Amino acid sequence: MMKRDECLKVLARHRKDEVVAAVWKAAHEWIHISPGDLNYTFVGAMGQGASHALGLALARPDKRIIVLDGDGSLLMNLGCLVTIANIAPRNFIHCLCENGIYETNGGVAIPGAGRVSFSGLAREAGYPRVYEFSFLADWERDLGRILNEDGPIFIDLKVEAGEDYPENFRRLYSIEHREAFRRALKNA
Repeated sequence: MMKRDECLKVLARHRKDEVVAAVWKAAHEWIHISPGDLNYTFVGAMGQGASHALGLALARPDKRIIVLDGDGSLLMNLGCLVTIANIAPRNFIHCLCENGIYETNGGVAIPGAGRVSFSGLAREAGYPRVYEFSFLADWERDLGRILNEDGPIFIDLKVEAGEDYPENFRRLYSIEHREAFRRALKNA
């Protein structure tokens, strides 16, 4: 099992100019780990992270889009897996931070925790490339190659909470940061 923030730090080291759409806990961590105008962050729309990222991928097929999703969030919108696989955006990478709990809602276990295979769901939905990582060294070793593959790609990161990052809802919802994202996306 890996610490989520350590996984995100690996991604930040490999990141070039990809758009990263991060939701919930990963969003709070990502703005500290990899600040930048090409970060699309939000909370409050549980289950919609992959759908938002799909919209970005379709609007900008020339940009690599990475979504940092949570297992509880994905459970709220499993149909997105079939939609994404059917549309097959080559620039779409779906990173699932699987910790088996609804972390932002008090740590309640998700249905099927430890039994459901999110990789299996993605594979059966039609994602052509599916990966699972439980060890940070493996994630670090393979990420550079994966980032150069055609999508859609599904990556199941087996994680647990790491360092505690401050929650910054004002930053996540600020009009200033949303406008900076729009400008950066338009000019990227």
